[in-house]
Amino acid sequence: MRIFEIGRSQVSGHATLAPLTVPGACGAGVYLWISLTREEFGGALAEVQQILQTLCLTQLVDLHVADLLNDQLPSHYDYTSQYDVLVFRRLANGQGQSAQGPTVGQPQPQPQPAAGTPPPRGGPPVLRRVDTRPVGFAVFDRVLLSVHPEDGAVRDGFAARLLAAGSPDDRGAPALDARATSTRLPASPSDLMLRVINQIVDGYLDLRRELTKQLDHWQTELIDPRSRFTNWGALMQARQSLHHLDEICEDQRAAMQDWIDSLETLPAPKGETDQRERELILIRSRDVLEHIERVVHHVHRLEQNAETAVQMHFSVQGHRANDIMRVLTVLTAVFLPLNLIAGIFGMNFEFIPLVHKADGFWIAMTSMLVIALLLVLIFWRKRYLARTR
Repeated sequence: MRIFEIGRSQVSGHATLAPLTVPGACGAGVYLWISLTREEFGGALAEVQQILQTLCLTQLVDLHVADLLNDQLPSHYDYTSQYDVLVFRRLANGQGQSAQGPTVGQPQPQPQPAAGTPPPRGGPPVLRRVDTRPVGFAVFDRVLLSVHPEDGAVRDGFAARLLAAGSPDDRGAPALDARATSTRLPASPSDLMLRVINQIVDGYLDLRRELTKQLDHWQTELIDPRSRFTNWGALMQARQSLHHLDEICEDQRAAMQDWIDSLETLPAPKGETDQRERELILIRSRDVLEHIERVVHHVHRLEQNAETAVQMHFSVQGHRANDIMRVLTVLTAVFLPLNLIAGIFGMNFEFIPLVHKADGFWIAMTSMLVIALLLVLIFWRKRYLARTR
């Protein structure tokens, strides 16, 4: 469990819910980010509901609580008059790497599978990362509640950047890191949620590069006529993983589009600052949606490339079979007249030309050799013996 008080220039963290239960814990322009795992959320549900009632004068609906606790829920968006709920599926840990990839220079521990999680996927390691877990967000005016899987990779990564950006320096001024927070701290719970989601989508963008490298390697093996491709099981799993990733991204796109539609239907803010803040939220939401669409487009292209590679493989194998059958046909055509001559001289007649001559055998053999060479030369000139490149 991690709780952060986020202001316009500073971030402070807490480890328990106790200091936040008093009314007015959040000052003007300050909001809370309450981040829990599903197990922690289920155990501290009463305390979380009390904080929401104190700070936001409302509580989570029972159906939304069930959605946040559901580990198999697809990406979707829902709302009430007091808060919004967005569930977004992120990449699960695979082979000791977080959803954002390994950290350079640090050893990566092997994660232990949580209870109730499906078995890891087979095939290449990159395919085992096409496994997802939902992250749930409940967005209030002064509170962002996020419910994460047990590993909390996204939360820990973004929280470290947030604390580094909002910690004051030696002179007491906030040490804002432009690379970590896009020149400023999140101004609202909605802004913070979109930044976390953008970090999740970046994990999908990194995954598509690894999938591209793997499929390019398979395409090279499939098209090479001298190689014997045997990874058909892994290739079929890759196609299934791409189809599964396509479905996940489509759900993500639908959820983000519903979020944007909901923002656009809200009444326009009266103040210029609020209007500017609404525009920035819409811009960031469209940027996240554009990143998701890029992933969807790339997944569709990878699926087409996999299908094309399989078709080209069978086409190459068909051409190779045609070359073999053509050579065998030419050899049959060359030996056909030789078999005819051998059959004629093998007839059981007493009077056959050249049979009783001393050099009759060599005349027949020479004739057969000349006929064979002549046929080979004719077939070569007609390019019946040329190999298809």
